[in-house]
Amino acid sequence: MGEITLVRHGQANSAADNEIDYDKLSELGHQQAKWLGEWIHAHDGPFDAIFSGSLRRQKETAAGMGFTDVTVDERLNEIAYYDLTDEMAAHQPETTRTSPEDFVTHFPATLSAWKDGHIKGTETYQDFTDRVQAVMDMAAQPGRRILCVTSGGIIAQSVSRILGLDIPQMARIALPILNTSVHRIHVTDHGPLVSTFNSSPHLDHADRLAARTHY
Repeated sequence: MGEITLVRHGQANSAADNEIDYDKLSELGHQQAKWLGEWIHAHDGPFDAIFSGSLRRQKETAAGMGFTDVTVDERLNEIAYYDLTDEMAAHQPETTRTSPEDFVTHFPATLSAWKDGHIKGTETYQDFTDRVQAVMDMAAQPGRRILCVTSGGIIAQSVSRILGLDIPQMARIALPILNTSVHRIHVTDHGPLVSTFNSSPHLDHADRLAARTHY
């Protein structure tokens, strides 16, 4: 049996309003990555290969975890959600986001509009789901442990594909995904099995409660 470990990047620049400004870890994000790396190196087994998306926040997280031999794979990059949000504001002004709490309703509405072709984004919805499936197929290597540092949208799509969830249900599992959370998928002869979702053992300390962030 193989295993895929998916890690969401650390807290990024949550005050940003565009893709470029968002794409860097906050001071806390760097600390979250360091804590996770310390926990993994102390409690987990070795990985046969380590991958990261090409986004700055993903690469900074992998480096902060103490990994140097990392293969960059753009298929692990996050949805360009700020770009989709801008298009969605023009397509359905009534869905304009006013706070992060709007994500639970804005995310499924935006993905549905994207899937139906009402908004375009930087890639089609089908291209997004295809690339996520392709990178998961690559990582599903029997007998090998693969670590992928990625983002919440990729993790939510990967888990949703395995569990057969639709877009509204996918949104409900995307919302609580923590920064630097750990998700594990067992690779078996019967297909992939979700074994761990949204684990954060490195943050399970009374003095780190405030370090459990979602955005």
